[in-house]
Amino acid sequence: MSEFDTKLVHGKPQNDNHTGAVNVPIYNSSTYIYPSVEAKIPYDYSRSGNPTRNYLEDQVAELENGYRGFAFSSGSAAIHGVLSIFSPGDHIIIGKEIYGGTFRLINEFLKRWQLEFTAVDTQDPKEVEAAIQPNTKAIYFESFTNPLLHVTSVKATSEIAKKHNILTIVDNTFLTPYLQRPLDLGADIVLHSATKYLGGHSDVIAGIAVAKDEKIADRLYFNQNSIGAVLSPEDSSLVRRGIQTLAVRMDRHLSNAQKIVEFLQSRPEISKIYYPGILGSRNYEIAKEETDGFGGIVSFELKDGLDSTKFVEGTKLIQLAVSLGAVESLIELPYKMTHAELSPEDQLKAGITHQLVRLSVGIEDPKDLINDLAQSLDKLEK
Repeated sequence: MSEFDTKLVHGKPQNDNHTGAVNVPIYNSSTYIYPSVEAKIPYDYSRSGNPTRNYLEDQVAELENGYRGFAFSSGSAAIHGVLSIFSPGDHIIIGKEIYGGTFRLINEFLKRWQLEFTAVDTQDPKEVEAAIQPNTKAIYFESFTNPLLHVTSVKATSEIAKKHNILTIVDNTFLTPYLQRPLDLGADIVLHSATKYLGGHSDVIAGIAVAKDEKIADRLYFNQNSIGAVLSPEDSSLVRRGIQTLAVRMDRHLSNAQKIVEFLQSRPEISKIYYPGILGSRNYEIAKEETDGFGGIVSFELKDGLDSTKFVEGTKLIQLAVSLGAVESLIELPYKMTHAELSPEDQLKAGITHQLVRLSVGIEDPKDLINDLAQSLDKLEK
């Protein structure tokens, strides 16, 4: 059995390469030849299966220690594909803090199909268990929430779910299998926006879901094939290439994030920092127990009275943009950008203030990143 970093570089062979190519080819064919009418062939139509996409799906399933993976055309498509395994009248518990796009999908689309949802603080096992109803089928949450980086115990939540015979679904985008493998901690399905760290270069939109067992995998495959929001061969190859450098990129993300946290702690303009790597917090204790690192996202609040818009628009190297997890550093205001779908009331309930800044720490030289943050903070005092 290969070690994890080796698996990042060498995925499962597809046994469909007769040229000696080092990397799995991009199979751009939409359809495949039948040797005969009765022939049993692995590929017939690329929506149902494509060798390039299957390589990626097998690779991520292996990294997550799951049964089977599924690559979708976006992270939102992957979430839709997963939540579509449920039926009208089913009840799903969700975390109070979820990605704005997930919030929109649930509240403006899935509820129209009579799926029921209850939002809870997934850090509180008692609140999770109290929300379980006779028709509850699953618990859905983010391992590190977006943007406040609250950490939920996958192990504790999965134990509650198993006790009540319901599924545990974890969005593990912020951590990737390099830092956490939720299926090993008891989860049944793990999700990724592969647009972020798995792709890692802001050049592809992709989503991946991995099922723990065959029964769940069969349901996910039906949705993937029927809904048809599959990842293209070209984009599958881009994510495959990104995964090959995941370990070295994540190590730099982690190192840079820690240095930036230490810098922010020294600045009087910062009133609060959200990062699970800060000692003494509840988030730190859970993350220390269940992850191999604290991630590359740092969120923080500027002191009241300081102009948050001026600050994020004042950085020169760090770019003002949504998304995260790429080699370049990106900064944004969640209340105006990533979480604009939430009403002002819902934003405040979720702890998203006008002073909150989210920084996706890239892999640039940390001195340059710190200098850029410093010069923009300095302007606020003038």
